[in-house]
Amino acid sequence: MAINVDTVYKTVLLILNQQQRGYMTPDEFNKVATQVQLNIFEKYEDDLNQQYRMPQNDTEYANRVKNIEENLQFFQRTGATAGTNPFTLTPTDIYRLGTVFYKGSELTQYAQRNEVTQLLLSPLTQPTTTFPIYLYENNNLYVYPTSIVTATDITFSYLKTPADIVWDYTQGSLGQFVFNAGGNTQDFELNVSEQTNVITRILAYAGVIINDPNIVQIAGAEIQEEDQNSKT
Repeated sequence: MAINVDTVYKTVLLILNQQQRGYMTPDEFNKVATQVQLNIFEKYEDDLNQQYRMPQNDTEYANRVKNIEENLQFFQRTGATAGTNPFTLTPTDIYRLGTVFYKGSELTQYAQRNEVTQLLLSPLTQPTTTFPIYLYENNNLYVYPTSIVTATDITFSYLKTPADIVWDYTQGSLGQFVFNAGGNTQDFELNVSEQTNVITRILAYAGVIINDPNIVQIAGAEIQEEDQNSKT
């Protein structure tokens, strides 16, 4: 379940207004919220890498590796290719390439440009249609042997880039901003469990925007505490 953008924005405004700290316009909120979502998303990779090196418990809801992987599920996609060879990756929102498949079987060997040259020169290491290899450059997949030319044979998994957050609005009769749920509104794509984290981080940015160091300090302390708790 995604995080509702209207709920987050109104909560941020409520906290700011209760403390008489200032105001955050919808355009400011959209830019900050997009950055906050990207920060949280990019942190998953580092957290997952760290947790893989630590012993995990087997409790149903407190396994941190499992929880991070569940958070990433909202960004996991499968994609197709076009062209012959090299194949063009057709999705435009690829953040990180995952597994490449040839006719449904995983291509286990990824090679860099210098390695491809060496592999092709040796009769013992030359790729075959049974054991193909691939090179990923500039959104293109170079698959070897080059006799593989059918785009529908090549598929892949990937993590998508989070969509920009949009709290869409119309102008009310008094000049107020009225939420437009049916317009171009884009909710957060993060797990709903991240809602408190999202609000806290947006408040930290809000403190910078309205030039209030107290908000920055309080929000920053909560973020630091949350980060520390997630790693210990």
